[in-house]
Amino acid sequence: MTLDASTYTLRNGGEFGKRSLWIGAGGLALSAVGFAVNPERFFHSYLVAYMLWVAVGLGALFLVMLHYLVNARWSIVIRRLLESVMATLPAMAILFLPIVLGLHQLYPWSDASAVAKDALLAKKASSLNSTFFLVRALVYFGIWYLLSRSLYRASIAEDTAYDEARRARTRRVAAGGMLLFAFTSTFAAFDWLMSLDPHWYSTIYGAYVFAGAVLSILSFTMLVALHLHRKGILVDVIGVEHYNDLGKLSFAFVIFWAYMAFSQYLIIWYGNIPEETIWYAHRWVGSWKFVSLFLVIGRFALPFVLLMPKTIKRNLRFLGVISIWMLLMQWVDLYWLVVPEQSPEGAGLSWIDPVTMAGVGGIFVWLFWRRFASAPLIPIGDPRLEGSLQSLSM
Repeated sequence: MTLDASTYTLRNGGEFGKRSLWIGAGGLALSAVGFAVNPERFFHSYLVAYMLWVAVGLGALFLVMLHYLVNARWSIVIRRLLESVMATLPAMAILFLPIVLGLHQLYPWSDASAVAKDALLAKKASSLNSTFFLVRALVYFGIWYLLSRSLYRASIAEDTAYDEARRARTRRVAAGGMLLFAFTSTFAAFDWLMSLDPHWYSTIYGAYVFAGAVLSILSFTMLVALHLHRKGILVDVIGVEHYNDLGKLSFAFVIFWAYMAFSQYLIIWYGNIPEETIWYAHRWVGSWKFVSLFLVIGRFALPFVLLMPKTIKRNLRFLGVISIWMLLMQWVDLYWLVVPEQSPEGAGLSWIDPVTMAGVGGIFVWLFWRRFASAPLIPIGDPRLEGSLQSLSM
């Protein structure tokens, strides 16, 4: 894999994508075995894996729109990477199909007999029913498709000819898109995760899941950039200052995630209403207690301490380790949100967990890399690109 310095495109860049595709195909094949052996665990494990990778895509969509809204300069050099990640969202709709097939195993409200016996579920049936659930999912993916397609096509068009009118339209798309993103990502979190326990609710839940999504894309971006750096690609484009900025953003969202998590817990603890506290009680049973404590330490305390010093945020090796750790903690977080509904007696890993992660993740990375390697790795037509490159000398 080499870089054409005149066009900033990759030569022989397909091998990484092919390896990712093989990993994804193998993981999905083994996941099918898991479905045959233990369908209930398969669907819960698959939902964890799916939500991790779709969160990476949603985090990228958010950062791209934020880039345009604040007219950022430093992030221009990583914008094409983020755009290639968000471009995977339409294809993720196909990988949503196993969740559709597993509605009855995942969501109690999808069982008509269970709804008939439960007064609370009956009251929520106008919203929590299979038909409306699927319609909402189609709306979410439709909006994400339109936003990602519009932003990506506008960015690619700039590579050949920059147009200020087009950039103004892109900013307007980002402005309206940010509102649509807030609603769709929040309601998707309610539908796909919170409704696993339809008796419980939290108005902070969407913001909590959003914080994890942004942390995930920041970690993914640093890992991809570091991979390119090891190959000698974009070394003179993505510099230490850019990594430092990514580290600062990660530090900020570690705090934001902790604020959302603590705010949700504090309000529910103070209210002490049984139908709210039961959700936390389920996560304080047996070995789930240790997962809960590990999440506090591993997702907040440890990254908070490690990302505070400037020297760490400028050390590429440490950033790589922290990025891997943060993606692992995103998986633990989602595991903590999903699996207690299937295994309330205690936490326990299954071989299905890593194969579903490899299956969805391999396909996701293949889709991303295929798009990323098909165009210039940076937006070469952006007139402010030179200003972003000057960050190398700061």
